[in-house]
Amino acid sequence: MPMSPTETVTHAAQHLEPIISDLGLILMTAGIAVLIFKKLKQPLVLGYLIAGFLAGNHIDFFPSVTDNKSVEVWAEIGVIFLLFSLGLEFSFKKLMKVGGTASITAITQILSMTIIGYMVGQWIGWGKMDSLFLGATLSISSTTIIIRAFDELGVKGKKFVGIVFGALIVEDIVAILMLVLLSTVAVSDQFSGTALLQSVLKLVFFLIIWFLGGIFIIPTFLKKAKHLLTDEMLLIISLALCLMMVILAANVGFSPALGAFIMGSILAETTQAEKIEHLIQPVKDLFGAIFFVSVGMLINPQTLITYAIPVAIITLITIFGKATSSTIGALLSGQPLKQSIQTGMSLAQIGEFSFIIATLGMTLKVTSDFLYPIVVAVSAITTFTTPFLIKFSDPFSEYLEKKLPRKWVKNINRYSVNAQAIKSVSVWQIVLRSYITQIVLHTIIITAAIILSSKFVAPLVEDTRFGNTLAALLTLVVIAPFLWALSLRRIAVNEVEILWEERKYRGPIMMMILIRIALGLFYVGFLLNIFFSPLVAFIALIIAIAAYQFFPKKLNEQYHRIENHFLKNLNDRETTKIDRKYANLTPWDGHMSIFEIAKESNLAGKTLEELKIREQLGINIAFIKRGDITIQIPTKTERLFPGDEICVIGTDAQINEFTEYLNKNDIEIPKAVEESEIVLRQLELADSEFLQKSVSEFRRKTNALVVGIERNGKRILNPESNLTLEKDDIIWVVGDKKRMKQFVKKV
Repeated sequence: MPMSPTETVTHAAQHLEPIISDLGLILMTAGIAVLIFKKLKQPLVLGYLIAGFLAGNHIDFFPSVTDNKSVEVWAEIGVIFLLFSLGLEFSFKKLMKVGGTASITAITQILSMTIIGYMVGQWIGWGKMDSLFLGATLSISSTTIIIRAFDELGVKGKKFVGIVFGALIVEDIVAILMLVLLSTVAVSDQFSGTALLQSVLKLVFFLIIWFLGGIFIIPTFLKKAKHLLTDEMLLIISLALCLMMVILAANVGFSPALGAFIMGSILAETTQAEKIEHLIQPVKDLFGAIFFVSVGMLINPQTLITYAIPVAIITLITIFGKATSSTIGALLSGQPLKQSIQTGMSLAQIGEFSFIIATLGMTLKVTSDFLYPIVVAVSAITTFTTPFLIKFSDPFSEYLEKKLPRKWVKNINRYSVNAQAIKSVSVWQIVLRSYITQIVLHTIIITAAIILSSKFVAPLVEDTRFGNTLAALLTLVVIAPFLWALSLRRIAVNEVEILWEERKYRGPIMMMILIRIALGLFYVGFLLNIFFSPLVAFIALIIAIAAYQFFPKKLNEQYHRIENHFLKNLNDRETTKIDRKYANLTPWDGHMSIFEIAKESNLAGKTLEELKIREQLGINIAFIKRGDITIQIPTKTERLFPGDEICVIGTDAQINEFTEYLNKNDIEIPKAVEESEIVLRQLELADSEFLQKSVSEFRRKTNALVVGIERNGKRILNPESNLTLEKDDIIWVVGDKKRMKQFVKKV
């Protein structure tokens, strides 16, 4: 029997009520945590975790959620938007620019902590899967906590910060890879090398396809629609793209979080990236708070009491293990002892990705119930210790330099200088890298096009007479420019000519050329075999190769048009904003740092010659960025203006001195500013001290502005300053309400 409208509404309300009340409780606890922890000057993440812990079902004193399922849904949405915002800060181009130092540091730390974590889990007596997930959670540091700590401590201008940021970028992409690999291990319940390799290849395949396709299409779309995009529309489109990629990732067997991260990294390459990041910030803050509070709600205090000793052991191993392994990684990459220790002590915590990895194990039901609260507890403790470790890393490195044997310090410094000197790449390496990149990228593009054609085009034409021929021809036309680039395009021309003169390189070069041609023929044959029988496919292959010879120029032009469009989209943001995070002068302590001239600064309007910054502080200004204009190597006559970004080169000590110099030259704004209310008053001049005084004299004495005079029935708007005030004038005055009361008595 159908329900009445009243019953329908009541029924809907019963289903909505737990979701709304639980969300309200989560946001209320998050809001209280923000206020308390902001006042205590502690990281908000820690506040969210504790607030969630107190609001969870395990503690009866506070209001608790009624439906754990709805909390899990909100938490999953929180993960999606958290990783989307991380992707916006990430970008694959930054990964390419990170360099060896950060990569070696991050990989050394990840491998060390994964092995240590697994061994500790086994030592405690945990199962293999619990130990594996423990190692994975301990290997990833927290970007959110580190950035917040750097901001609070004011160390962003120091040299080691660039290494830390680079290491975090590498860790982010490794964490994504870990999510895929752990999912594979969890599903198969065994450490199968073949399954892991397939997962890695599948991930690489889809990452490259999504990145290439996304960069080719999305920036173009945003540029074309720029004049139509209001802030509201841009926010909606960004979130829509994020969720579309989430659906796509889920459909091909990856986690939704991966899709969100990938779309964020694609949008990070667009010229709208900063604007999108700004618009997404409130959404990220909202759902980030929901996620962290939800994480806290899942902590069982009884579990923490039972596993207090493992929590203490794992916390100590996290702090000392990550600090030591990151320091060793930085030393291996050729960094001096001081920067290596500062880097290591900054990375000694776990955070958001650790929660996501722990959540994955819990969702797949392959880890024990105790692992999740243990990871959260360790994260909470290391969140609290991170600012102190960063703060004391500088004096600790100086102390260690004094205490270590002089021979050790000397050898470390010599190794650092030598490692920085070995930066040259051989000509053969350049050629080999170019050929491998060309083969991998175009192989993936062609494979993706053929798979799409076989899945979506072939089924539509299988029962038609000429459908197969038309579909094969259409697919061949689409992939033709990429086939040409794969098999015949000349790569690293100058380097190949240099190597060709040496007889020993001629064989390898010819082999690589033949491999490329063979791959091109294989893909043409593979495509034709989908639509035709082997015999017909072979005949069609011969015809295709013959036809292929007639259009090399056209294919060349078409490919370069596609490539130029892609590169333009990829580099558009770089042309408007210089990427300068990781520049440094090694083996010296000198490096680049960016500062902004405040609107209230006393330096604004002065020339570099007047300021004498180099003479006083010993630093150089590399460039001044003013809006979209960059003034490179500014001359002494160049002036500084409010809002200018200046890039200075100096040591850590000089950068610190320059920071103090900037702060000293900022105009002091009074903390207690007396509120004023500007009002418009009408006054009549009868017997007054202002009679026969000019308008300018009236203004000087009263600090009020005469905006109108009525005299003998005539009105004068905005009178001249030399006009004399006469008896019986009615004047309109604008001024401060309190001050006006004082001189009204005189009128």
